[in-house]
Amino acid sequence: MLLSPLFCWIALWIKLTSPGPVFYRAVRVGQDGRPFRLYKFRSMIVGTDRQGPGITATGDPRITRVGRFLRRAKLDELPQLLNVLKGEMSLVGPRPEDPRYVALYTPEQRRVLAVRPGITSAASLAFRHEEQLLAGEDWETHYRTRVLPDKLALDLALDLALDLAYFARRTLLSDLALILRTLAAVFA
Repeated sequence: MLLSPLFCWIALWIKLTSPGPVFYRAVRVGQDGRPFRLYKFRSMIVGTDRQGPGITATGDPRITRVGRFLRRAKLDELPQLLNVLKGEMSLVGPRPEDPRYVALYTPEQRRVLAVRPGITSAASLAFRHEEQLLAGEDWETHYRTRVLPDKLALDLALDLALDLAYFARRTLLSDLALILRTLAAVFA
């Protein structure tokens, strides 16, 4: 309710600056490997999910002008609150991944699927500038071979040492602390 004016302003901005829907619905893999539709404000031209990788790199021409701002400010992520309300995600948990990349997970990496994915996590904070890591030639291979394993290692280390243990002893205060760290990182 409190965010509805912001949602309306962003929706209008998207509609006035590029053709297509306001929301982008991406298939992601959730808890126990179940696919679900993740909601985001559309930050790319229509149809990009069918023309290229499921991730974006620095200077990706598929990103709209408004989308660049929304991504930089992380405002494109706000509709995921709907996924939280639907019970598909939580505020805190490992980020849900595209099925194309989950198919590459090792059995050890699949352990991250034991918990409900979240809007933020310690790995999300560590990799908040992921697009900048994906510059240069063959950046999708770099994502698959370096960034994704590093993120999963951090998620697993954090999930096993933090998140899974965290989830076993999580409190409202610890979730709030992580959310506040995320907000501070967005506005930094």
